[in-house]
Amino acid sequence: MDQILSEVKDGIGVLTLNNPARRNALSLELCGEISAALEDFKAKKVPVIILRAEKNARVWSAGHDITQLPKVHHDPLAYDSPMEVAFRAIQTYPGPVIAMIQGSVWGGATDLAVTCDLAVGDETATFAITPVKMGLPYNASGIMHFINRVGSNIAKEMFFTAEPVKAERAYHFGILNHLVSSREIEEFTFNLARTIAGNSPLAVSVIKEQFRILSEAHPISPEAFERIQALRRKVYNSGDYEEGIKAFMEKRKPRFKGD
Repeated sequence: MDQILSEVKDGIGVLTLNNPARRNALSLELCGEISAALEDFKAKKVPVIILRAEKNARVWSAGHDITQLPKVHHDPLAYDSPMEVAFRAIQTYPGPVIAMIQGSVWGGATDLAVTCDLAVGDETATFAITPVKMGLPYNASGIMHFINRVGSNIAKEMFFTAEPVKAERAYHFGILNHLVSSREIEEFTFNLARTIAGNSPLAVSVIKEQFRILSEAHPISPEAFERIQALRRKVYNSGDYEEGIKAFMEKRKPRFKGD
């Protein structure tokens, strides 16, 4: 079964997360299908994309497929991992990608939502970024997605607590561009997409790329980059990371020791 349903509806590209049995977890396969579908839309010059789950989903996406995370001594969020490739495909797509959010969003799926150019949610939407619950060392590019979207203070709170942020607060934080009722979210999101699609696709594409370049204009020294990598290795080589994965698989609360 395809884990992503792809269609063009009234000139708008629609990608639907399609693995409810796994709560639309960001598996290697699902992320690969997102990248492939975006390449197809790019070839067809589809100007705007909507990324969604099934209608009235209780879980938009559960985030990383934990069963596929590498064990200790391997970077779980490597540059060439399918999830990171999918995120970059969204960022570099030559047109806006709008996340339409119904239900809860967990872990890496919250990163997916904030990586999209715009987000529309209903009253059921919640967002939690949860690497600390797994002893997982999040990567610098992912952290920058949050800093660029909500600012450093809110990003720190979300990462440090791993607690869900409800829809109204997410709207005030800037995670959501619009908060609308579940009855209206489809019509509202498609109208927003059609409004964008009615503008010059070349101008929109160029402006989006300028936003991407400017948002990433944070030069760091080679020494700082190497320090970040060393800090992350310390975590994914740790007993805490091993315990986090083991506890998840055994469906129990992890017993972290800080080493």
